[in-house]
Amino acid sequence: MNIDILILSVASLIGLYMAANIGANDLANAMGTSVGSKSLTLNQAVLVSIIANVLGACLAGGHVTGTISKGIIDPALLAHEPSTLMLGMFAALIAASLWVHLATYLGLPVSTTHAIVGAVVGFGILSVGAGAVNWGKIITIAVSWILSPAAGAIIAGSIFYLIEKKVMAARDPHTAAVHYTPALIFVVVLILILSFVFKGLKNLHLEFGFFQTLLLAAPCAALAGLLGRKWVRWRVHLKCELQPNPHGFSPVDCLFAQLQVLTACYIAFAHGANDVANAIGPLAAIFSVVKTKSVALQVEVPFWMLFIGGLAVGGGLYAFGTRVMETIGRDITEITPLRGFCAQFGAATTILICSRLGMPVSTTHVLVGSVVGIGIMRGMGTLDLRILKNIGVSWIVTLPFTIVLSMVLYKLLTMVLL
Repeated sequence: MNIDILILSVASLIGLYMAANIGANDLANAMGTSVGSKSLTLNQAVLVSIIANVLGACLAGGHVTGTISKGIIDPALLAHEPSTLMLGMFAALIAASLWVHLATYLGLPVSTTHAIVGAVVGFGILSVGAGAVNWGKIITIAVSWILSPAAGAIIAGSIFYLIEKKVMAARDPHTAAVHYTPALIFVVVLILILSFVFKGLKNLHLEFGFFQTLLLAAPCAALAGLLGRKWVRWRVHLKCELQPNPHGFSPVDCLFAQLQVLTACYIAFAHGANDVANAIGPLAAIFSVVKTKSVALQVEVPFWMLFIGGLAVGGGLYAFGTRVMETIGRDITEITPLRGFCAQFGAATTILICSRLGMPVSTTHVLVGSVVGIGIMRGMGTLDLRILKNIGVSWIVTLPFTIVLSMVLYKLLTMVLL
């Protein structure tokens, strides 16, 4: 068998393995608060995430992706060495997959983007030299370890504080919740539309400015607020009053559970649009090298590859994403529908604001920070500091671990195959 075809076949399996690990860790982060608050069952979360993730990957995913992940290495340096690129991406896929799998097994939410970036740096150091690595990007990632969770904690904690003050502290929380429902739905839908355009649909290169999009989104959000009030009241009546309520949800809990489902769908869609490429990007680069025998600066990602990648991510969530979901949805602090909504909505808002300001953030880190922000507002005693210490260590270890592992794997592959 031709060595290129063998590498492509094995790389395809590793790519699917990486996609499944992304689902088990990254997507588990996104759905963890919904499952932890019991707004969605595990099966419902898997169904929602698979549909939204595949749609995000296929409709707004990386149809054109950079050959070298995230601009870490100048592709021109490998223009005359396609075999080096192919083996390097192969090593990067394996290294990132093994780290994310280990983190998932330990129940630690880590950034799969940082894992693949570290793995690319590893083979880049050996193939083109440390001086060719864009270390500014690495510094930016290190800054995001602090920036992302801090921003998520501040915004999610603020949202939780306002809702606690305006709704939960009212004489009749249910009446107050119904009163504020149109405003809540308006803000949620407005943020989600803006997020879809500027974050979830960024790969479609829509030529809309912020104020143009705001003018288009505001009427849609206002209409959703007016119609949504009746819909939410009907759903609350159906789920909390007419049917058995095994979770003991109050009408207020039921209301926020419905809002939380909206934010869960958005995060799963945006995940498919942005993160499936972490598994498919390196595979697409290998596929391009085998097909063209050259290094392309930009690689067309086939539709079928995005579709299969989206399915594999959703399958990974179902197969072994339970531990990370438990960490996000239960172990850091107790999650209810209200707290889960604040965490997810706060994360979506944080990602939107930071993206528009050009500040680098990790979805995983923002979600963890958002959950921590809710816990801080409830009191430091509600947080499991041991879990938070383990998560922090795993974030710091991600880059050096994947760099070293990728270097070892790349060296072994070149010794055996070149």
